[in-house]
Amino acid sequence: MRTTPTILHLDMDAFFAQAEQASKPSLRGKAVVVGGLGPRGVVATASYEARVFGVHSAMPMAQARRLAPNAAYLVPRFAFYRSISEQVMSLLRALSPLVEPLSLDEAFVDLEAGGAAWDGASARLAGAKLRADIRAVTGLTGSVGLAASKMLAKIASEQAKPDGLVLVEPGTERGMLGPMSVRTLPGVGPATGDHLRRAGIHTVEEIAEAGEAELVRLLGRAHGHALHAMALALDERPVVAEREAKSISVEDTYDVDIHDRPRVGLEVQRLADRCVRRLRAAGLSGRTIVLKVRRYDFSTLTRSETLRGPTDDLSVVREAAARLLDAVDTTGGVRLLGVGVSGLADYTQEDLFAQAAGARVETAEEEGPEEPVPRSETVERHWRAGRDVRHTEFGHGWVQGSGLGRVTVRFETPCSPPGRVKTFRLDDPALEPADPLPLVRPSPLETAGPAPLAADGAAAPGGPPAPD
Repeated sequence: MRTTPTILHLDMDAFFAQAEQASKPSLRGKAVVVGGLGPRGVVATASYEARVFGVHSAMPMAQARRLAPNAAYLVPRFAFYRSISEQVMSLLRALSPLVEPLSLDEAFVDLEAGGAAWDGASARLAGAKLRADIRAVTGLTGSVGLAASKMLAKIASEQAKPDGLVLVEPGTERGMLGPMSVRTLPGVGPATGDHLRRAGIHTVEEIAEAGEAELVRLLGRAHGHALHAMALALDERPVVAEREAKSISVEDTYDVDIHDRPRVGLEVQRLADRCVRRLRAAGLSGRTIVLKVRRYDFSTLTRSETLRGPTDDLSVVREAAARLLDAVDTTGGVRLLGVGVSGLADYTQEDLFAQAAGARVETAEEEGPEEPVPRSETVERHWRAGRDVRHTEFGHGWVQGSGLGRVTVRFETPCSPPGRVKTFRLDDPALEPADPLPLVRPSPLETAGPAPLAADGAAAPGGPPAPD
């Protein structure tokens, strides 16, 4: 493990909610909750103003509404979030060729590999400048952790939230980790945490004191060995640049179980269409078609069919998905459907004749009550809260809510003051869906740009104050 804190972990603060606040002036400083808005929806992200009321990610949306009834509840706009993520990731790649994205709003960076930092002081300067640049380019804030390992950098960024920077000085790692809960360590979820608690182990220091042999006895060789090493602050994992996608998939969670078999078939065909569009947009093809079905009792089935060669042909994917559906009993209702393609390649099998001949069909079944965050990006048949719209007279706006044949729209843009609200008929021909407007950096009159930063992230004398 290296001896300098030159591994950086960036985590954008309440990313989806913060992006919505930045694009909707009337929501700035207010409680915002992003997620599925149906009866089975769950929270994807809650702004810090909403977290004051106890709202958090993965919480059922119905519970969130009870805790924070006056918050703004919005559906996700993933294309918009991806566009912001691309801007942030480009800033990270300017620091180093070794950038390991974990999600749209989170990534590791090896500062040493890019020559951006070589010791604690230069790492702190690089992290502070990155935060300032992110704010200047996107208007959003992110938290930065710096350490000699990926595990410690990620823990540090969590401590830095919101909108801060924490550097773990070499030699202080054990002292920092010791009093923390065992749940702080990667791989310690609720089940492992409860198992350790029953053995009288509550903190990271107690894991270290228990010894490797005891942890292997409690958790098995692989998990016990890894957990003991992490408790000793040992983490040799390198930053791995740009992981290749292993699969491309889409899925929808339905507010009401689908019982009609023809409707299920139509939904699978629609999902296959979306999956192929993503496949082609990425310039990829794949050999294995995967169908995912979550039934009324939360049991999850997967069915897969491996073709003779990779394809991005819509008809082939559609037909394979339909065959896989034929092998699934949907009696009782379906609450989630998904279609995916794996075994990816950057070329397409030219001879598609009899692709299915000799195809290998595999099945798997997973029982579990978990309900994923709905990540549907389908074209909306109804006006959903948070979606972008345009009116021929009033311009760009977003949907505040709809019902009883009416839709309420607030007309504002990322650079405007909080806008006015108007109500229309659902079928008003002057109102149509629109693409999100980009976040525009402040003009020179509003800001003099990122201030020169001292090593602790504060503004250097003579410059404007650094972002809080």
